[in-house]
Amino acid sequence: MAGASGEPDDEARRLYLAILDAGGRIPSADVAEDDRAALGRLVDIGLLMPNPMDACYTAVSPRSVSDRLGAELLSEATRLLVRAENLPGALDSLTRAYDAMPRPPERSGGAVYIEGHVHIRHRISQLVSDCRTEVLTAQPGHRPAEALKIALPQDLQLLQRGCSLRTVYQPVAVSAPAALAYADEVTRHGSLIRILDEPFQRMFVFDRSVAVLSANEDHSTAAFITDPAAIAFLVNAFERDWARADAPDWTAAHANGPTRDTPDRVGRLLARGLTQRAVATRLGLSERTVAAHISRLRDRYGAQTLFQLGWLMRGGPDER
Repeated sequence: MAGASGEPDDEARRLYLAILDAGGRIPSADVAEDDRAALGRLVDIGLLMPNPMDACYTAVSPRSVSDRLGAELLSEATRLLVRAENLPGALDSLTRAYDAMPRPPERSGGAVYIEGHVHIRHRISQLVSDCRTEVLTAQPGHRPAEALKIALPQDLQLLQRGCSLRTVYQPVAVSAPAALAYADEVTRHGSLIRILDEPFQRMFVFDRSVAVLSANEDHSTAAFITDPAAIAFLVNAFERDWARADAPDWTAAHANGPTRDTPDRVGRLLARGLTQRAVATRLGLSERTVAAHISRLRDRYGAQTLFQLGWLMRGGPDER
């Protein structure tokens, strides 16, 4: 299709060149039915001028079309630049209202604790909206599909503003279809993801000025930290994890899926002597989820006890 930029597509170019070969003029009656759409695009661009008196179309110099469209585009660009310059002023009253919105107090050198998943998500969404340079995130364990659905548009807007987004996941966190779909979309827009197969704490760092940590096991309380020394420590910890983490193999992740990988990892860790709670911590899973995987593994291997299960699975590949 011919775009608003005035560039004809291949069919329109072919027709225009054929008309030039015929002397720069084509009678209306000679236009083939298959060429009607291309002819219409040439007329819209201005490369052909209809002549009703002579029932024909006449070729127009591309140079004149270029000059005209160039002037129109420059005018449109000027209008957009003026609009961009005026936009902050037009939104000034809304910006002042947003800045005046009640927020948890930020005590320099301390931490603010927020309770309740709804309030935590709301505060994090504010930090994402206010972010100007980068977000560092460490995400162990599964991310629910509902959480990913909320995070995706926020993270895409962040990336489209030119901010960077780096995330460290555990392998189990990117095994579910919803997580893979999320990862595909954000990486397509410039986000960077790495996989670290060891325990680490859930963490967000915004612009290296605010850090968010889970304050209890069910993540229903979060600490929002602004102390520069504490943030520097957390950023250094993130960078060490990032350096040790691996780039994900998305092809293998899509091919394997979550059905066998997680239970087998649970079994191999049990075979190494880890307790159920230690396995849950290692993989970023709840103990209830680990117990369900163990039950399925017992059925698969015919084991009556955890000791038997670990013994039967010792022949499997070692867990890193």
